[in-house]
Amino acid sequence: MQFQNSYASELEGCYVPWQGAEVPAPTILRLNEALAEELSLDVAMLYAEGAPILCGAHKPAGSQPLAMAYAGHQFGNFSPQLGDGRALLLGELRDRKGQLRDLHLKGSGATPFSRGGDGKAALGPVLREYLVGEAMHALGVPTTRALAAVATGEQVARDTLLPGAVLARVASSHIRVGTFQFLAARQGADGLRRLADYSIARHFADLADSSDRYFEFLQRVIARQAALVAHWMRLGFVHGVMNTDNTTISGETIDYGPCAFLDAYDERTVFSSIDHGGRYAYGNQPAVAQWNLARLAEALLPLIDAADVDAAVARATEALQAFPGVYQGYWLDAMRSKLGLRTAQDDDLTLINALLECMGDAGADFTLTFRRAADIVRQQPAAFVAIFNEPAAVLAWMDRYRARLAQEPLDERTRAAEMDRVNPLYIPRNDKVEDALSQAHTGDLSAFDRLLDAVTNPYEARADLSGYELGAPPGAAPYRTFCGT
Repeated sequence: MQFQNSYASELEGCYVPWQGAEVPAPTILRLNEALAEELSLDVAMLYAEGAPILCGAHKPAGSQPLAMAYAGHQFGNFSPQLGDGRALLLGELRDRKGQLRDLHLKGSGATPFSRGGDGKAALGPVLREYLVGEAMHALGVPTTRALAAVATGEQVARDTLLPGAVLARVASSHIRVGTFQFLAARQGADGLRRLADYSIARHFADLADSSDRYFEFLQRVIARQAALVAHWMRLGFVHGVMNTDNTTISGETIDYGPCAFLDAYDERTVFSSIDHGGRYAYGNQPAVAQWNLARLAEALLPLIDAADVDAAVARATEALQAFPGVYQGYWLDAMRSKLGLRTAQDDDLTLINALLECMGDAGADFTLTFRRAADIVRQQPAAFVAIFNEPAAVLAWMDRYRARLAQEPLDERTRAAEMDRVNPLYIPRNDKVEDALSQAHTGDLSAFDRLLDAVTNPYEARADLSGYELGAPPGAAPYRTFCGT
């Protein structure tokens, strides 16, 4: 492993040097060989010698492991110091495209930021993040990715004793809105400038020589977050814990704790057991993203205009007010693609919202509704209509949809094939995720492997995966997720 340690060398004050905890029997449970090869890592070496490194127990040569410091708003309440309470940044690796990628461990033991926790992770949450992160990557969503799941050979005390594990994950960086909030509360403009310049060099290098780079940086982050949340919304994904410390500058999805995918479409859907007020409900995610970005803008004000605070506020406000339009543009493009529409028409938003209303009224399955919309194009709409328990409204919608399709000169076969390439058949269905994790706790990862195979090849129907496209059976209890630390 050829580590670079730019975060350690350039951002003193944003971390504490730290070493992972010793563990009794580190063992690689699953290794993402394709990702390892992207990082120019020796797969055979990782299997033979990598487990102690990838769980944090052994410091690899050239690495400067550290626990990152950051602040954050959690459910709207500001905490001036959070940080990696159970994680370590080992350093950066340069991938085959020449891009720096963080190698970060989750569950590697207590740090100075643990706030009374043990800093460890149980096997279930580690495998959940591995599974969902790789599914999101296969679905084209910017995301952290799993390099390895490593068993530690010890038991972790939660409500009961559970097998311990560590997730080795990779991202273009782990810089968060909360990182800027941390420095804004402590180091003022000088510390913020160091962090902003580092972030620009790493993610927006073309801005480095701009005299207005900090304002342009804010605009770029706004655009990336708008695009990211549009991805979530097009897939029915609920992040579940959209705190500012889980909002990345890179525009990647991070921290798959109480996340889940919709079965029945309902904008009010909340899965997290601690989100009692529905702050992070599915339909609230765009507004929460804008709120989080406002916190970044507040931190950046001294850099946007050091001499005139009012001018800085006015410019930042203007940038933030652009978010809904930018988001809607990304979302509309995605939804048009899901319905096989290549061109833009003024009434498309009304058409799309009418379908969502039908889905909400019927409790229709989100993923299957869009997947089976291609059957309308194929002139075989029975499976689509069957999703709706009262089909009258959706039949009327289908008439409008067919009239809209007639405005585009595209043959049925091509359009249906394009729709199948953007509407997944296989996602991490909540009941199947839970089944896979339950079996994994007994030492059997076969269900995990089968589900991983399905969701990392999400678009092509396979006879051997019959049933994997379906959600929980009728009458199943409401699904609940937990942070799972």
